[in-house]
Amino acid sequence: MRARLASFAVYAMLLVAAGALGYLSTRGGATWDWTYDARASLAPQSIDVLRALKGPLTVTSYASPGSGLRATISGFIARYQRYKPDLALRFVDPAADPAAVRAAGISVDGELVLAYGRRSLRLTQLSDQSFTDALANLARGGTRLVAFVTGDGERSAAGRANADLGGFMAQLAAQGVQAVPINLAQVAAIPRNADLVVLASPLARLAPASVHKLVEWLRDGGNLLWLTDPGSAHLGLAPLRRELGITALPGEIIDPSGAAAGLADPRLVLVSTYPPGAITRGFALDTLFPGVVALARSGNNWKYTPLLRAAPQSYTAPVGVGPAPAYTAAAGDLRGALDFGFALSRLSANPLHDQQRVVVIGDGNFLSNTFLGNGGNAALGTRIFDWLLGDDTLVRLPPRAAPDRQLAIGQRGLDALTAALILLPVLLLAGAFALWLHRRRR
Repeated sequence: MRARLASFAVYAMLLVAAGALGYLSTRGGATWDWTYDARASLAPQSIDVLRALKGPLTVTSYASPGSGLRATISGFIARYQRYKPDLALRFVDPAADPAAVRAAGISVDGELVLAYGRRSLRLTQLSDQSFTDALANLARGGTRLVAFVTGDGERSAAGRANADLGGFMAQLAAQGVQAVPINLAQVAAIPRNADLVVLASPLARLAPASVHKLVEWLRDGGNLLWLTDPGSAHLGLAPLRRELGITALPGEIIDPSGAAAGLADPRLVLVSTYPPGAITRGFALDTLFPGVVALARSGNNWKYTPLLRAAPQSYTAPVGVGPAPAYTAAAGDLRGALDFGFALSRLSANPLHDQQRVVVIGDGNFLSNTFLGNGGNAALGTRIFDWLLGDDTLVRLPPRAAPDRQLAIGQRGLDALTAALILLPVLLLAGAFALWLHRRRR
């Protein structure tokens, strides 16, 4: 009886212990990362950014239920929820609620919208780098003032016409970027409280006084985004080109390689790879540029970093309509990987800033309402504005990868491995057959 009671007590204690462990597992958790360099866990920099967010954070994913993206996104966000319990994730079915999709401006299945306080931003890339950068952007807070030059046919920051930038600037408004128009003919100088000035593809010739105000803005340490288009050399902007050391090459870029991607017009320049730089670091989305002028650097007063580059088989041709002309060396056409975007930087003359930044792009259409939804155009535009506004170096996650993930083996080694894979099963079968014969004879 005593033995039975002791055995019953042991079983009872095991059941109680199992129940206690099950209860404790619902009250807390523990995670161990045994991968090399803890690459399956969040980087310390990401954890620091999460701790900087003092209020609740909501992530809304517009992912279709049957696409498999929801499980991937849930697992990705769960790593961040371990360090921020008030991070909430919710899903919206794009097919079930198309009105919400249109209101949010969603264009990619699985796109994320991060909301923190009164600010929100969208995310199309699911990676630790992009997500942490977005969190750092939300944590920064504050409003950035961007002055859009007007009065000479420039693209409007609030317009809804096909050529305007209203759709893109509406997205940036949710990130704390405020666009204000400025007519250089009506002001004595560009206001000093502006964080950035945008000159977006003027159509008419600028007055010399207006161009002088832009040059003075640069000399005083101001940041500038200049979007130019083919055939804009007659607009009186030569002083601005000399100040920046940027030359627009004659004609426009013709890119025959786009035919492989289904582009019928070779004047549409498709970019899939990007020169290394702070803006394009880790950027892997295709972008589309309609009507591009090639650019070349012609000065040494800045640090020049190529930003956008056409395919090696591209060439320049006179600006026109209809079928694209063929390459003609005798006519002065240029062929090769032509640059049409530069990021410029130098020490700032403004004591409030360490570095002065300028971006010049030989196309103003890629952020227009017509072409904004193509590929990663909006994402690239956001990166350009972040860099110009000083938000590019908020977080730099170190690369973490397992070493020796590839095995280098010669032909002899490959032959030996193949022979082993064939002989080993044969030897096992032969051994089994021999054992069977031995037992049968007994």
